[in-house]
Amino acid sequence: MIGSVVAATAILFFVTFSGPPPMAPPRPLEAITAALTGRPQPPYHPRRHREEEPVAPLIVTRAAALPTPRSREQADPGTRARIAALLGTDVARVVAYTELRPRFGGRDLFGSFTVGWAAPDGWRVVHSPPRPRFTRWHARTLAAMLIAILALSLPAWALARAITRPLARLADAADRAGTGAPLPALPEGGREVRELAQAVATMHARLAGHAESRTAMLGAIAHDLGTPLSRLAFWVEQLPDAARDRAVADIDEMRAMIAQTLRFAREDAGALDDTLVELSSLLDALAQDMALGGEAIGVTPGPRVVVRGDPGELRRLFANLIGNALRYGESAMLSWRVEGARVVVTVADRGPGIDPAQAERLFDPFVRGDPSRNRATGGSGLGLAIVRSIAGRHGGTATLANRADGAGAEALVTFPVAR
Repeated sequence: MIGSVVAATAILFFVTFSGPPPMAPPRPLEAITAALTGRPQPPYHPRRHREEEPVAPLIVTRAAALPTPRSREQADPGTRARIAALLGTDVARVVAYTELRPRFGGRDLFGSFTVGWAAPDGWRVVHSPPRPRFTRWHARTLAAMLIAILALSLPAWALARAITRPLARLADAADRAGTGAPLPALPEGGREVRELAQAVATMHARLAGHAESRTAMLGAIAHDLGTPLSRLAFWVEQLPDAARDRAVADIDEMRAMIAQTLRFAREDAGALDDTLVELSSLLDALAQDMALGGEAIGVTPGPRVVVRGDPGELRRLFANLIGNALRYGESAMLSWRVEGARVVVTVADRGPGIDPAQAERLFDPFVRGDPSRNRATGGSGLGLAIVRSIAGRHGGTATLANRADGAGAEALVTFPVAR
């Protein structure tokens, strides 16, 4: 920034040193009188006019009627009397219009002027030449400004990039906090950037600790519930047949839910494989495998995409989404596309859709899409929680929305494309 100020000051000094904008040189009354009478104009080199700016000649014309003033010109009786005295004629035969009147009897005219003399053969008129719109001074000033813009833009762009690049990396690291994905290498830079990076790392570690504590608690609760369930199963055997069958079904459902909770807790805390996965082939193979069971699964082929992650976990993620689409919409349509540096996978159905206000809540553990709490249609409430957990651990996102055509719901999952 100091260098920019110094450079701008130097450019300003250059423009100032080169002088003020060119002004029209003053014209002596003798030269105007010579032009009116047709005599050669005497040479004139005013000291205030720079030699590199050529002096334009006066404009001499003839008119049949009394000359009229041009823009910004007004009648000047003093100049009129002096011109008449130089011509040796009556002042009534002379008109003079000037933009700037000479002071204290001056004999030079500045700015725009029009002088006319009623000669025997008609009016002779002398005009000041028009002012040039673009001069060498303007060219030098414009060149200096362009040089200043170029000279200051390049370091300004480099400085902006140096500031925003680490901030973009920090934003990416902060976005991954709490998703289970490993924290990327944090950037180094100035003291403020280092302090912010340390704060992001601390936040990431704190959220990871909370997630591990929650996972351990869920696993412990699910494990401890196994013992009282076993005792309940023993006492259920003494019930009548009809009641025993219903109780056994409830106990089996509880055991299935506990098993899924334990699996969710273990996998959420486990490490992921980090390999290159051709996502397009994985999606094609998964759709073909699930379609062999007679399920209504369609695939809209997309481009070849490679991501980095765990093939088994990715397969489980999309299997859960396809299962939800088949459960609630009776069909599933799988497609993917690449948007910039990310791939977007869409799993759409033709069901009744979802309540937009409940879209985010459906990703919470044990929240079912079917309010009836029937496991035949609502599941255990962990499917979408597993989807978001796997997506987050791969640096991706998972969202739910209704289709644009209103024909059902769709799940959108994004992943960064492997470089």
